[in-house]
Amino acid sequence: MTSHLHFRDLFGEAAAGVVQRPGRSALTMLGTVLGVGVFVGVLGLTATAGNQISQRFTELAATEVYVQDVGNTSYDFPASSFPSDADDKAARLDGVRSAGVWWPLANDVLETVAAGPGADSAARSAISVFAASPGLLGAIRPEVQEGRLYDDFHETAGQRVAVLGKGAASALGIGSLAQRPAIMISSMAFTVIGVVSDVEREPGLLNAVLLPRTTAEQLWGQAEPDRGAKMLVDADPGAAPIVATQIAIALRPDKPDAFKVTPPPNPRDLREAVAADLSGLFFVLAGICLVVGAIGIANTTLVAVLERVPEIGLRRAVGARPRHIAAQFLTEAGLLGTIGGCVGASIGIIAVVVIAAVNQWTPVMDPALLLPSPLLGTVVGIVSGVYPALRAARIEPMDALRVG
Repeated sequence: MTSHLHFRDLFGEAAAGVVQRPGRSALTMLGTVLGVGVFVGVLGLTATAGNQISQRFTELAATEVYVQDVGNTSYDFPASSFPSDADDKAARLDGVRSAGVWWPLANDVLETVAAGPGADSAARSAISVFAASPGLLGAIRPEVQEGRLYDDFHETAGQRVAVLGKGAASALGIGSLAQRPAIMISSMAFTVIGVVSDVEREPGLLNAVLLPRTTAEQLWGQAEPDRGAKMLVDADPGAAPIVATQIAIALRPDKPDAFKVTPPPNPRDLREAVAADLSGLFFVLAGICLVVGAIGIANTTLVAVLERVPEIGLRRAVGARPRHIAAQFLTEAGLLGTIGGCVGASIGIIAVVVIAAVNQWTPVMDPALLLPSPLLGTVVGIVSGVYPALRAARIEPMDALRVG
């Protein structure tokens, strides 16, 4: 019998081996199914989740403009460069929803915040005090837990009222506004009229006490040079870049360069950066899952080689060469890998679609990832079968028949 005949029968024997050992073949294939399925599923969910995250992040970032007071360093200004009617001047610009000025108060103010007369002062690390115009309360897009926000009336009248973030309210032991609680700041009482439970911007304010700007200026003066005031502008979608070019002139026509304006970043750059970070992170995770699946295939194939030692010895005895034995096991591993790749890709796609539907997302799948999935399974199967195939090829006929 010639080696040509043995090689001709190789693929038929490989297919027969897959059919005759369904339990072991299914176990071998399971590693590929899991590996490719997790690979496709994780990357698909990464793309889908990244799309949702970048959309939300871009929508928020694309509508905000920050204005920093640098007049104290650029000019000999004794205090804040922001005019008293800064909110109104900013609001007159087309596309501005809300805009407000805020700055942190001095250290001696921070150290004298307490829940009431005679109460211990709150820890300075746990609470902050900010002077903030009413426009800022709209620009941060707050969620009011209880009470209300102060407005232009409180600002104009210089009333001693305060709005607390939920963290500050908890630190001060204020759980309800039913009894109109007051807090003490520098031995002066401020009525708490509202508690904010969440904000879309400036989350640090959730651990802060917010006072009307006019009230703070009357009591402690304008923003100190080393505590430059800032303005946050909430603009309509698409209007922020234009607002950023106009806001400084609108605030101070005489000294527009007293402000440093930070326009919104490019939405496309943000989107690509978020997607790239997520994809890179989860690509590594998916690759690890694929390697684990490949190790499982190699282990199962090696067990199959040990179980088929008598068969290998018989084929060697009738003329099969080591390369024929190696090719047989590589072919079996490749066939199982291909089938596992197809099944795994299908499971991964279904998982992405189902999870996206449950969360009301738009599923995003890259065709460049889906189409090569069966080939990926084939490659994983062949690579995983290299060592078992070489192990089988080195089995000598006499040793194999003796074991049999």
